Amino acid sequence: MDFDSCYRALQAHDRRFDGQFFAAVHTTGIYCRPSCPVVPPKPQNVSFVLTAATAITAGYRACRRCLPDAVPGSPRWNTRADTASRAMRLIQDGLVDRGGVTELAGVLGYSPRQLNRIMTDELGAGPLALAKGNRTTTARLLLQTTELSVADVAFAAGFGSVRQFNDSIRDTFACTPTELRSRARNRPTTDELTLNLPVRQPFSASWLRRFLSGHAIAGLEEVDDAGRYRRTMRLPHGPAIIEIGLSDDTVAATLRLHDLRDLGAAVSRIRRLLDLDADLAAAEDALRADRRLRPLVARGSGIRLPGSHDPWELLLRTMIGQQISLAAARTHGARLVAALGDQIADDRGKLHHLFPTPAQVAEHGADVSSGPRRRIDAICRVASEFDGLAIHSGRDYHELVADLQELPGVGRWTAEYVAMRSVGHPDTLLDTDLVVRRSAERLGLDLRDSGRWAPWRSYLTMLLWHDELRRTEPLLAA
Repeated sequence: MDFDSCYRALQAHDRRFDGQFFAAVHTTGIYCRPSCPVVPPKPQNVSFVLTAATAITAGYRACRRCLPDAVPGSPRWNTRADTASRAMRLIQDGLVDRGGVTELAGVLGYSPRQLNRIMTDELGAGPLALAKGNRTTTARLLLQTTELSVADVAFAAGFGSVRQFNDSIRDTFACTPTELRSRARNRPTTDELTLNLPVRQPFSASWLRRFLSGHAIAGLEEVDDAGRYRRTMRLPHGPAIIEIGLSDDTVAATLRLHDLRDLGAAVSRIRRLLDLDADLAAAEDALRADRRLRPLVARGSGIRLPGSHDPWELLLRTMIGQQISLAAARTHGARLVAALGDQIADDRGKLHHLFPTPAQVAEHGADVSSGPRRRIDAICRVASEFDGLAIHSGRDYHELVADLQELPGVGRWTAEYVAMRSVGHPDTLLDTDLVVRRSAERLGLDLRDSGRWAPWRSYLTMLLWHDELRRTEPLLAA
């Protein structure tokens, strides 16, 4: 990080950098987001850190004015492929809380000692401290959005004891859990949690609604008449139903969880699904440098790269959809979900199944699937081998693409598409995609010479998709 650039952002109260770094003020002992409304400290009294956990580890407490933990996440973890960034994606998903640093290190191929050294050198805090920061944020959400007792909040957020929880809240917010709770208003009395998720601007809600509705599988997902996206979701401790209200300014998520310990994982996966942490301003500025792309960017400003909350579901749905229409893929998917997915209760009656597990598809997929026998056999074989595959958000993109192409029935396009969405890779150009090629030809773009658009070629892919859809199906693209 460059001190002068960070300080200029702090002086300007620039919201674009919220979550990308934090200001630790030496004289007050607090840390803030860059857009904090208070008068900026003098340069000699401030330093900048990449994560809130780094500030907390150094003894700083969160600012009460700007609530620095309630910001969009850093786009750094997707734009970089280093070990620290890949580890952060898994920490945000709660892997350390569920399996400890040993499991995190094993997934990434390091010893716990090596990983701790890498994370501390790169970010100023080790995996345990970073996971503790995530737990503290989850605890604040539970305190301020539920009527759970303080003890229940402590264990639901992943703390090992109430004393540890109290100390963490006091260290981070300089108050007790009860005092932190008293700052919230209108806490719900139902078993649903409604959260407003911070979004980095610019943000196009219409593109995400179009993308999600176009792929929605009956019984598993729906986009209702008000444009709200609902779906069932399998989380580490049980099933959930989520509802997402999208607008260009805010994202409201309503969660019905089987186990409140899944709150952090649910929020992390929703953010990845909607690509809420992307630095679209930087991507669009870079793409506008090519004059031919300026009209394309203007027509599609704020378009995100839809991610994935479950790489297994994404892989299977992509394989089902190969060489058939989107409508046919939804039909095949709905048949598979209804026949094999576990049932779930929904007050509205529209959602009734979870997506089937790899074991369920491996055992019965051939009995309920239709289509070419070769594709069905490939799907069942991938399902039977999936638990032994390392397909998760912490993978290196290029290694994941290579591994996916080793699977039966998975070609280059499928591997790149699944890896792009699974890890949120910002620089994948799907140059073999027919819609992308058609749109590029119409605009006079040579996809063989794409280096000038790095490292934002995934967003160019989305823009080309959007522009072709806008031309051929204007009502759906609106």
